[in-house]
Amino acid sequence: MSDEQKMSETELEDGVVLEDAAVVLDAAAPDLVEVEAVEAVEAVEAVEAVEAVEAVEAVEAVEAVEAVDGKYDKLKRAEEILRSSAPGGGRSGDSENAFEKVVHINRCSKVVKGGRRFSFSALVVSGDRAGRVGFGFGKAQEVSECIKKASEASKKFMVEVKITENTIPHQVIGEHGGGRVLLRPASPGTGLIAGGGVRAVVEAAGIHDVLAKSLGSNNQANVVKATINALQQLRSKEQIYQGRGKRLADRKAL
Repeated sequence: MSDEQKMSETELEDGVVLEDAAVVLDAAAPDLVEVEAVEAVEAVEAVEAVEAVEAVEAVEAVEAVEAVDGKYDKLKRAEEILRSSAPGGGRSGDSENAFEKVVHINRCSKVVKGGRRFSFSALVVSGDRAGRVGFGFGKAQEVSECIKKASEASKKFMVEVKITENTIPHQVIGEHGGGRVLLRPASPGTGLIAGGGVRAVVEAAGIHDVLAKSLGSNNQANVVKATINALQQLRSKEQIYQGRGKRLADRKAL
């Protein structure tokens, strides 16, 4: 067999192979197209699912931020309402010198079948800045309502405080639960060296110069109650002399 005949036979075989391959491709083309279409649909669905999850997370984040902002907005509005509509307590001049401060607000969440339910509790200190001070505790489903309840409770139970020249007569330590507060008299111009609940109580009582230190628990309720306990222990010079059976010497004009 010559070389030309061998070449012609090889070309014929190659042509047959190509034709078979073309037939196979034509037969498999629809299946490939269907597979590619299915894969494309699955990819689109996966992208849409991811986008949906991200959208839900974004909405939840926005709702959380709005809830926090709404909480503080409600607190500010409630404090403004308390300042503007606080009753005078039946004494002249109380409305001008009335003092109210929200010391602490606590949020409690209860998990139920339908989700979570939130409730709030507030600790409020009020006074007339003239020797009378009290505190109240209130609970409600809304921040403004619990503050109003606490404010009303603080006005029902007020204690008298002995003040001498804008400060306290002597050093005293008050205790309640784990709270322990030390109060010391200060010279004029010192100011209120106190913080947190202690500062709110002494400011509401009308004390202008005092040195204070919390020695126990940081719980705001116990600190406030310990401070009021310390103020209740204060006695004037006349009361101390009277308890000893002595009389104060009459002051003579210079």
